[in-house]
Amino acid sequence: MKSSRVVLAALVAASPLFMSLRATRADDIGTNTLTAAAQPAEKAAPLPLHQIEGNGGIFSTLSAYIVNPPRNGELLGRPSIGFAYVNIGHGDNLEALTATESPWKRLELGYAWDRLGLGDLPLAIKNATAVSISRSDVQLHNFNARLQLLTEGEFDQKWIPALTLGAHYKYNDGIHQIDKDLGGALSTAGLTHHDGTDFTLYASKIFTQTPRPVLVELGGRATEAVWNGLGGFTSRYDFLFEGNVVVFVTGNLALAAEYRQQPNEYKPVGNLVKAESDWWTLDAAYVVNNRLTVAVGYGTSATC
Repeated sequence: MKSSRVVLAALVAASPLFMSLRATRADDIGTNTLTAAAQPAEKAAPLPLHQIEGNGGIFSTLSAYIVNPPRNGELLGRPSIGFAYVNIGHGDNLEALTATESPWKRLELGYAWDRLGLGDLPLAIKNATAVSISRSDVQLHNFNARLQLLTEGEFDQKWIPALTLGAHYKYNDGIHQIDKDLGGALSTAGLTHHDGTDFTLYASKIFTQTPRPVLVELGGRATEAVWNGLGGFTSRYDFLFEGNVVVFVTGNLALAAEYRQQPNEYKPVGNLVKAESDWWTLDAAYVVNNRLTVAVGYGTSATC
């Protein structure tokens, strides 16, 4: 929770992994037009990725496409798992283990365990306040349910984007203890809760009129979370904008740019907890095969 810094994100298999998409005909696009555009061969690419909160998306932003929905007569979609590692600097790091299951073609259930290592923050707090905190990390549990209201091109209207509504319950294991160690300083600053629920609405549309397919995904989020919930939660909802643009350079390589607005609804605490700033990331994803995708990214982060 220090000053703004550069984030280096290494996303290892942050997409459907060992049990991924089955062979898909080019005309069997269904709820995942993205896979057909990325790799229109017999076997579809394992996209979209898992983002760090356990939803279909890129790195920090989401997609309206459902991860690995059932197809070819399957009763259930096949489960997908992912892992992400982010080197934040100052000894801080973030690891994310993610999993999704789509029991219905329009429904995606997801979970993510996010661990934020606090690096040199405990020492900085002790030097500034003479108080020792008992945690060297915080852990965030994300439980997600997303319903696709519209598939892309539904009602035989090519202009209609995919549209997906989501609810995301988050529980922070650690922030309450840190607040207690600090004598309620975080609560006084406005970080009053250790859990909260986000609500998202995302639209995704792929454009094939360009030299290479381009995917545009725009979303809105209602949230009380500070830095995705890793910094705790306030008592006030903010309505924020986020989105991404993806260019499929080849059938196996995609480049993406993301933006995610942050709420900044708490009071800074000296030099230790400063104001949030919005997230910007650049990402590259490579489809190794129809069961594995790997990605790397680089960006600027908020101040948590």
